[in-house]
Amino acid sequence: MAETTQHGQSGILSLDDSINRRTHGAFGHLLTKQTFWVFVASVLAFLYLTWASDAFFTGNNLFNVARNCAFVGIIALGMTAVIITGGIDLSVGSILALTGMVGGMMMSWDYTIWVALSAAIGAALLCGFVNGVLIAYVGMPAFVVTLGMMSIARSLAMVLSGNQMVYQFGVDHDKLVGIGGGSTAGWFRTFAEAAGPETSLGAFFTTLSELIIIPNPAIILAVLALVFGFTFRWTRWGRHIFAIGGNEHAATLTGVPVRQIKVSVYMLSALMAGIAGILLVGWLGTITTGMGAGIELVVIAAVVIGGANLAGGSGTAFGAVVGAVLIEMIRNSLTLLGVNPFWQGTFIGSFIIIAVLFDRIRAFQQSR
Repeated sequence: MAETTQHGQSGILSLDDSINRRTHGAFGHLLTKQTFWVFVASVLAFLYLTWASDAFFTGNNLFNVARNCAFVGIIALGMTAVIITGGIDLSVGSILALTGMVGGMMMSWDYTIWVALSAAIGAALLCGFVNGVLIAYVGMPAFVVTLGMMSIARSLAMVLSGNQMVYQFGVDHDKLVGIGGGSTAGWFRTFAEAAGPETSLGAFFTTLSELIIIPNPAIILAVLALVFGFTFRWTRWGRHIFAIGGNEHAATLTGVPVRQIKVSVYMLSALMAGIAGILLVGWLGTITTGMGAGIELVVIAAVVIGGANLAGGSGTAFGAVVGAVLIEMIRNSLTLLGVNPFWQGTFIGSFIIIAVLFDRIRAFQQSR
């Protein structure tokens, strides 16, 4: 069956995984996983940067790193599902911009935040639906379809705003800014006020607001990563996407609804881009048509570095998050260490090539 090529990610252990576990044990099996080594690299990078720069291990900088990697990580979760099926989505950056523009413009026209954000998410899902239908039912290449949607969504965002920046979001301006730019400190202060600042419970929440300051996007990323991790491993839908990526023809013969699943993964990818777009607008407090430009390459890099195979059939939610964290730490460190920011693209591109090369070497060794 197709699941036997999934390297254990679909919840059904592959033959290679079973052999590795019996031969080398659980720890030896772990050492063969790219995600594990990327995690180790992230820890080592964190320790090195803490030693090399006095500005890295500070509250403000770690807050910024957590927030910035959350935007990439959220989109990377959706991209992981697409790449597992053997596809690609180049339109996520433009969908991010379009979603933010739809929500922000509607709020600037004095629609409530819930109506505006519902319309924004609807726009993202529509883009993903069009991508999925053209790819799954019409049979067009994913690269071509999502490249076209990248241009269409960005153009629609420009048309909607008249290519102007938007700074005011109507009556619910503070709510939108609070969603994307807020943190646990704000939540704890709210709980403290509700409990009464003079009470012991109020004092407890006040203390927490000073000790635990995590940006809202990072919290949302953590929740979504848990949901995706469970879905990939333990649900029928998760098993199906791995089956499609491993061998689409075999998946079709075994009764997997390939077309419907493909549409769902592109809609999911667009949804994650839309959520990231809303959070990004809330953090920035403004909308520009250039928002999210080029982020699709960073997202793909995070997913591949985290252990996903561009040919399909493998990938994890944890790997996507770890890849996003590693990339953001490197980007942050380049700035702190005074390296020209133009080198960022070189580092990210090199990581993609190295990650794919590592996967090819591993596949070659397993085939011998």
